[in-house]
This record gives sequence, C-alpha cells and structure tokens, in this order.
Amino acid sequence: MFQIIKGRTTFDFIGKRRIAIYISSVVNLAILLGIALVGFELGVDFAGGTLVEVKFQAATTAEQVREGAKSGGLKEPQVQGIGAAEENSFILRMGGVTQLTEESEQAAEGALRGLGEVASLTKDLDNGLINVRYKAKMDPAALKTAVEQSGTGVKEVRDLGEVSGVFDYQVVSAGMADKVTQALKAGMAGQQFEVRRVDYVGPQVGKQLRNKGIMALLYAMLAILLYVAFRFDLKFGPGALLSMLHDVVMVAGYFLISRREFNLTSIAVLLTVVGYSINDTIVIYDRIREEMVKYKGKPLAEIINIAINDTLSRTLLTSGVTALSLVGLLVFGVGEIFDFAAAMLVGILVGTYSSVYIASPLVLWLDRREAARAHGGGQVKARPA
Repeated sequence: MFQIIKGRTTFDFIGKRRIAIYISSVVNLAILLGIALVGFELGVDFAGGTLVEVKFQAATTAEQVREGAKSGGLKEPQVQGIGAAEENSFILRMGGVTQLTEESEQAAEGALRGLGEVASLTKDLDNGLINVRYKAKMDPAALKTAVEQSGTGVKEVRDLGEVSGVFDYQVVSAGMADKVTQALKAGMAGQQFEVRRVDYVGPQVGKQLRNKGIMALLYAMLAILLYVAFRFDLKFGPGALLSMLHDVVMVAGYFLISRREFNLTSIAVLLTVVGYSINDTIVIYDRIREEMVKYKGKPLAEIINIAINDTLSRTLLTSGVTALSLVGLLVFGVGEIFDFAAAMLVGILVGTYSSVYIASPLVLWLDRREAARAHGGGQVKARPA
C-alpha cells in the first residue's frame, strides 16, 4: 500500500492546540466582522437582477466594455471578464429583470397620462407591467411609443378591450437583457459580439433561494451533529459541529476577500466542504475510540496524538488526491467552475486542519471538564493542561 509518510510519526499536535485555536478564532472573528460590515458580492441567484454573457470577436477589455455600456445608456454596469483574456468574454450584471424600475416608472406613468384621460393606472414592477384604463379608445402603437420615449423599453402593448365604458390596456416592458444589448450596440458601434447567456431572477425569488440555501446548510450540519453524537459519544458531537462551523466561515471568507459571486454554487461548495470535513473528522474520531480501548490508563491527550499520527498518512493522501483533482478545474475552468474549484481547495485545506486542531482538542477539553465535574462533586474546576 502506498504511503506518503514511511514509518510511524510522533508529532505533538495536541501540544500546539492553544496557538492553533487562537489563530483560528482571530481569523474567524475577522471574517464574520467583514461579512457583517461589507457583505458578499451576491450573484443574480440571491440579489435578483439580470446577467448577460457576451463574447466579442475583436480584442476587448473589461474597461472598454464598461465605458461602452455607460455611453450606450446603462448606469453603473458591473462588468467582469471570464476565461482567458484572448477569449474576450464578459459578464454584465444589472439590477432588475425588466426595464420598468423605480426610477423609470414615474416617467412612464407621466407619458401614459399625457395621452388622454386616465380612469385608473396600476403598476407591477416585479413583472414589468403597467395596467391603464382610458375613458376613450387609444392606439396601442401610440402608447408604446410614448413609454419608449420616456426611457422604458416596451415589449408589447396589449389591448384588453372595453369594460363598462372604459378601455383597458396593458403595457409589457422589455427585459433588462434587451437594454444591455442595445446599450452595447450603441456604445460600441462597429464591435461585433454575440450574446451567449441570459439569466434573470426576481428579487423575491432571489430572497427565497438565499434563505432556503442557508436553511439547507443548517439542517445538514444539525443532522451530522446528531449522527456523531449517537455514533460515538456526546462529547464528540460539539467538536464535530465546531469544526464544521469553522470550515464554513473560512470558505465564506474566500468569497468575502476575493469578491467572487456568492450564489447557489457557493451554497453547494459549503455543503460539499461540510461533508468532506466531517468525513475526515470521523476517521480521526474512530481511531481515537479504538486507541482508548487499546491504551487504557493513558492520558487522553496522548491517545489523541497517537490517533492523529496513525491517520496522518491517510489524511495527507486523501487531501492531496482530492486537491489534485481540482487543479484541472482551476487551470481550465472559468466563471462558476473556477469559483467552485478554488473554494473547494480552501475547504479541503481548512477541513483537514480543523479535524486535527479544532475537533480533536475539543474532545479533550470536554473530557477534562467531565472529569473535573465528577471529581469536584458537581463544581467544575480547572484542570492543568
């Protein structure tokens, strides 16, 4: 059988637990503070809005695309290059799904009211609809022209017929993707490009996806905690939970610092990291339990060190092979694939680290508290390290 480390090691992992836990605590608190103050760069999945991927035929930079989109009429477009520079592929993100926004709806309403006497007018910004009732019959083409001149693109104007002496019309605004395309054509005249992908998510749907993704993560961690508590011992459960929380925060820190999109793919990464981390933790826990039977009478700290050293070769081999499988995705992957691979690589590193320096020391700490409580007749006393 192949082994990275020949022979038996005797590293004192538990002896370095205090400095490791101190560093982890500082880094985790810094990441949580950053999330609270700065927040993630939410993707379309969670924030809602429109994403358009375009590919230019000629050499183009993200700054040129941004300036061209601005000159074409877009306000503060978010432009991100994807893939290699020679691919000339970019992603443009805009808030909103349709062109009927809070900024443009007042102008559109004024344009419609200026065409004739209005009996009633209602707006549905989420779906980009304006329902208007006139006291006289109107020309749908005139309604469309008026709204477009006010700054809102129109897909169609539906004539809903006459009801009780009033005439109903529904103005359907064009999608934000059409506005992005038109702005690029106007601001980058002569540049040939193709639209490769259009994604859009409403704000309410984005909020639901975000909440459900977070709940899925919490439920997974709770289920794993219950499994570890019943599979081993109650004192093993908190260590597993704390190591999972540590890994989730650290991987979240990757998205916070890199400012890469935090979306449904990010939730999938966090769930995968949780599974990977607990797998490594359970291997060490199982060896600790075996060594506790084998070395009865030895201090638990020494037993934990033996267990970690015995599984060290397996841990390094598993982590190394898993990390190598991500190299191809890091080199050739673009967009969300690259983000998934990079975040997973961070998760593998911190997952291996937390199994040794977070989960295992907490078992020792809980065991000593239990022993101190039993020795002190219910009073918890400090026990020497």
